Amino acid sequence: MSEAKFSGIPLAGLDFYEDLAADNSKAFWTAHKDVYEKAVKAPMLALLGELEPHFGATKLFRPYRDVRFSKDKTPYKDHQGAYVAVAPSTGWYVQIGAAGLYVSAGFFGGSSEQIAQLRATIDHDVRGPELEAILAKMSKAGYTVEGDRLKTKPKGYDADHPRIDLLRHKAIFCSREFGAPAWLDKPRAAKEIRTAWETMRPLVDWLAAVVSGATTRTPLLA
Repeated sequence: MSEAKFSGIPLAGLDFYEDLAADNSKAFWTAHKDVYEKAVKAPMLALLGELEPHFGATKLFRPYRDVRFSKDKTPYKDHQGAYVAVAPSTGWYVQIGAAGLYVSAGFFGGSSEQIAQLRATIDHDVRGPELEAILAKMSKAGYTVEGDRLKTKPKGYDADHPRIDLLRHKAIFCSREFGAPAWLDKPRAAKEIRTAWETMRPLVDWLAAVVSGATTRTPLLA
């Protein structure tokens, strides 16, 4: 990671993505790549350098979209994301884009084996309520519970199961949209992001214990 001292996320980085939304082309990217390097990539690398000692090795995602199997052929992502893996398909995430700062943590893009293990643990009379309590605390703290879910009940579980809503999840994570607060372009941003990730640590720890023995798959969030 970068050894540069983190001084905040420049608002020019948010403006860059707002302009990219209007012209997502190679010509625009080439003409403004220096803005991406200075206002997006460099501060994100510096941020990750401050977070790594507390959370582990970080990964800054590539800015290019994989368009091979997509109908949307725009070449560049509309945000810059970074990830810290702590277990298969489980970890912390941070992102900046035109809308500002977004943070999340949880279980993303898991294998069928991982999802089955997650559901079996949610079904458990002790471990399931533990997750409910963690998520309730996250919601009370202002975080949103998200994740792809089945529209119907998963096979093998009753529709009147007390935790049927959780059992429908194929991914489960908490997130928070910070937007562009006054501290975003200041060193304080690292502290705020660290605090947000620490708040979500109980969820990450619970999920990591559940899926750590299952098959690894690269997370889909990027």
